[in-house]
Amino acid sequence: MRMKFKPWAREELETSPFYIDNPQEYKNKWKKVFEKEQILHLELGCGKGNFIAKLSKQHQEINYIAIDLVDAMLGMAKRNVEAEYGIRKSTDAEEVENEIEKQQVVKNLKLTRYDISRISDVFGKEDDIKRIYINFCNPWPRGKHHKKRLTHKRQLEQYKEFLTGEIFFKTDDDNLFEDSINYFKESGFVIQKITYDLSNENNFWDGEENIETEHEKMFKNEGIKIKALIAKKA
Repeated sequence: MRMKFKPWAREELETSPFYIDNPQEYKNKWKKVFEKEQILHLELGCGKGNFIAKLSKQHQEINYIAIDLVDAMLGMAKRNVEAEYGIRKSTDAEEVENEIEKQQVVKNLKLTRYDISRISDVFGKEDDIKRIYINFCNPWPRGKHHKKRLTHKRQLEQYKEFLTGEIFFKTDDDNLFEDSINYFKESGFVIQKITYDLSNENNFWDGEENIETEHEKMFKNEGIKIKALIAKKA
């Protein structure tokens, strides 16, 4: 998704207690980043953050890390997390310190910026990531760009270095979905569940609510069926 430059994003991120600017420094140390050591889940390509904001608020027993590459996206994600947690954005300079203190209520989520194609720089075996979420990633439809897909075999091999559980994947794109099924199988993942119409599934995520992303709502309104799968590391 393209987004216009947000001049405020960088400054807001740098002053946020739930944003990390140099994630590669925490490789194999992510469990210690959070106030409470809990199982770790990771969202790749978090966009505006609506999904991870709701998910982290609902599951305080899990620690979440959400990654994107664009400051503008992460700035919007920060604000959407604040909105979900009931943190009001202050326009009064005297209230900035108080606002940062209020942000401390976000204890189980960290936003960070990095190029996901080099994700193995950021996470290692000791981080023990139990789940990865990939929601409506860029389908990169042209053949020469397929290696940029977040579900491509090249990426999956990196995830296997630190993932100990499963990947939850959703997309609107038929070709990406079919290709991804093959990528997962060829990389040794076991596909536990699969659907070509998520809206008609009950309890697809094994007891976890299906939190609809902004893209998901848009595609459903256009009559496009959402495809989804759960793939477990063998």
